[in-house]
This record gives sequence, structure tokens and C-alpha cells, in this order.
Amino acid sequence: MENLRYFCTVVQTGNLAEAADRLGRTQSALSTSLKNIESHLGVKLFDGERKNRLSLAGEQIYELAKHQIQEFDLTIQQMETQVKATKGLVRIASVPSVAAIVFPTLLNNLHKQYPGVKVELRDTDTQQVLNALVNAKADIGITSGFHPVNGFAATRLFNDSFGLVCKANHALITQKKSPSIQEVVTTDFVRNSLCDLIKTPSFVAALNHVDVTVHNNQSLINIIRTGRWVSVLPKAVSDYLPNDVAFRALSNLPDKREVWLYYKEQSRYQELIDACCELIDAVKRDDGIDWLKNDT
Repeated sequence: MENLRYFCTVVQTGNLAEAADRLGRTQSALSTSLKNIESHLGVKLFDGERKNRLSLAGEQIYELAKHQIQEFDLTIQQMETQVKATKGLVRIASVPSVAAIVFPTLLNNLHKQYPGVKVELRDTDTQQVLNALVNAKADIGITSGFHPVNGFAATRLFNDSFGLVCKANHALITQKKSPSIQEVVTTDFVRNSLCDLIKTPSFVAALNHVDVTVHNNQSLINIIRTGRWVSVLPKAVSDYLPNDVAFRALSNLPDKREVWLYYKEQSRYQELIDACCELIDAVKRDDGIDWLKNDT
């Protein structure tokens, strides 16, 4: 693992001298480490003698090595957290739009009921939430859409309508009639990963002609704030939109996002996990989202 760490640091700094200074090692030690990797794999890591340009094989090895180091460091961090969590540990991963709703209230109530408990919260996309559950990096997960996960029970939290998101003074917001799919997608439309949950045929067909996709919601909102671009997102995002960005329902888009809660069925801290799920269930909303309703 140390050889891989040395290699990645050399790649990130672009030369042996800076990498050696950052790692507290000698340049000769790093050079020997790189040669050992090349000898073991039978490939050259860099083009030429300078360490500022990777070979094709080096590029592939770097991506794999970087991932392995991140996983190793995270595992060590989790082990240290587990050891220190004498009063319990709960790790929750959620899609951002629901994390913004749930996390503040959950954290306040959790610390009142269980002082001293270690809590880890992360907001990320659905696939990364599922990865965290599968790889034992989260005990509770909240996702968009249902995806079976072995060892976890699942319950639906709420149904969330999709709608237009754009600049508050955009013509599609200010017009009297509710905009249609055709009006929205034929404008300067930005696709996002949640669009894949929409199954209305006219919307799916229209996406084939969309050229821009943004996967990060914060980046998406910043692009929308320029005034030119529009997108479609679940209504839950309207709670944390900037004042100059607005949400509006579409006239012919009946699809709803289903938000699901996953929780470990067997855990060292099962009582704590169950309590967190109850606290999440207790979050009530009165802004039109079908919170904790199972009707579609």
C-alpha cells in the first residue's frame, strides 16, 4: 500500500522532489518504490525519465491505486471511529434533497436522546448511497427509487412530484398557464441523473435530444441561476433553492419520485438504528409533498 501511496503522490505533485518533501521520504526511496512497482507489473509508469507524464498503463494503474488508497484510508478511519464509539455509532447516507430535510432535525433529536453517540452523515447520489450500504459504510440509507439491498429492510418514506426548476423570472415561471414537457425540454434544458426516474414517454423521447448533463445538484442549481438553463427536479429541492430560483409543476408530467429508507436488520447498535428510523419517520412536512404516504 505504501508503494501505491508513493506513486500517487508523485503523480499528484509531478516530480520526485515535491513528493519526497510531502511524504517525508528521500527521492531515492521514492524512485526505488516506483521501480519496484514497474518491475512487479512489467510496465513503465511514466513516459520518459521525468515524472510529470504518465504512460497509458500508468494512467490506468493510477486510477486503480488512487481508489485503493481512498478505500484503505476510509477503512482505517472507520476502525478508529468504531473503537472510539463507546456509546454507539450510526452512519447515515442520503440523497441531498432529503438530507436537507431530515438531517438537521434528526441530529438535534438524536443528540438529546443519545448524548455521546458518534454520528456520521453524508449526502450523495443514490448509487453512492447504495454502495455505502453494500460496503458496510452506512447503517441507514435514503435513496431515490427502490433498489433491493441484501441485509437491509426498506420502507417508502414519501412520493415526490417532479417539476420545472429555473430562474425565478424565467418566462416559464411567469407565464399564466402551467408549462408542458414540450415547452421545458425544447428550451435550454439540462439533464440530471434524477431525470432517469421519469417514465412518461414524451419526456423520455425528448431527452434523446438533450446535449448537457450535470450530475451534481449544486452545480446544476448554479448553472440554472445564470438564467438561461432549466431542468426538472423533485419538489423536495424547492426547500433549499436560492431565492432567485423557482420550482413549478408541469401540466403533463404525472411521474413521482419514490424516496426509500433502508436500515440494517442486524447491527451491534440496532437500538440506535431503530431510534434513528423512528426519528426520520417523525419528520413531518406540510408543503405539499406526500410525506409518509403510500398512495401514488
